[in-house]
Amino acid sequence: MELPLEYFIKLRNLIYERTGISYEENKIYYIKKRLYQRMDAGGFERVEDYIRHLKIFDPKGREFQQLMNLLTVNETYFFREFSQLQVFAESCLQEVINNKVEENNRTIKIFCAGCSTGEEPYTLGIILREMIDYYSSWEVLIKAIDIDENVISAARRGVYDQRSVKDVPPAYMHKYFTSPSKDEYVINQDIKDMVVFEHLNLMERRALRYEENYDFVFCRNVLIYFDDVSRKQVVDKFYSILRTGGYIFLGHAESLSRISSSFKIRRLSNHIVYQR
Repeated sequence: MELPLEYFIKLRNLIYERTGISYEENKIYYIKKRLYQRMDAGGFERVEDYIRHLKIFDPKGREFQQLMNLLTVNETYFFREFSQLQVFAESCLQEVINNKVEENNRTIKIFCAGCSTGEEPYTLGIILREMIDYYSSWEVLIKAIDIDENVISAARRGVYDQRSVKDVPPAYMHKYFTSPSKDEYVINQDIKDMVVFEHLNLMERRALRYEENYDFVFCRNVLIYFDDVSRKQVVDKFYSILRTGGYIFLGHAESLSRISSSFKIRRLSNHIVYQR
């Protein structure tokens, strides 16, 4: 069954209005496959009836959320883009720690956007444990958010397969994971306790309103799903929650050059990082 272009556009516009996520017309098959899954689950025969349901008869957004759970891509694994994480650990984090020690401020706050099933924030937790001397004397928070409720639930469980842990250094596997059965790896509770997971749509008006004084924002491979207008809105929110001197990390193919001039650009070990 084909998805008429006019209905694809109506659905795409609704998704954009509510989430800021933008789908081009070359994504029509991708949208159609997941749309019909939700229509079958809800007993809808016509696309226009399903769209009307989303607009009028879904006041709490439960069906819309189910659709977004299918549409959002959750490709991730531990220690992804390892060389960038080295820059974070060996340069930026050390700089922040040194400054905080001088200020007698023993807090580290990290905001992780598009956290998916938790591999990235847990990776950051492991890095902090390894890199911060006298860790117990520090107050550490990693806030991790995603628009997909299903992946947030999986992240809280902290159970992974071989593919997710394929790049974890052996010493860290031994130290921070248990393996209760074949191809099952569970992140240790002390790392779990460092991370607070929250279901959040970054384009909601109140999103991040009460967040502040973060040292780092990780938003890797998230902005690619937004158009220029939405990207600027999200990046402006990130700027507002970062403390002066804080850093934002993007995916290797992403850039702030066309989005915001508010950040200082720094090149560290052949990586571009952005600092407030």
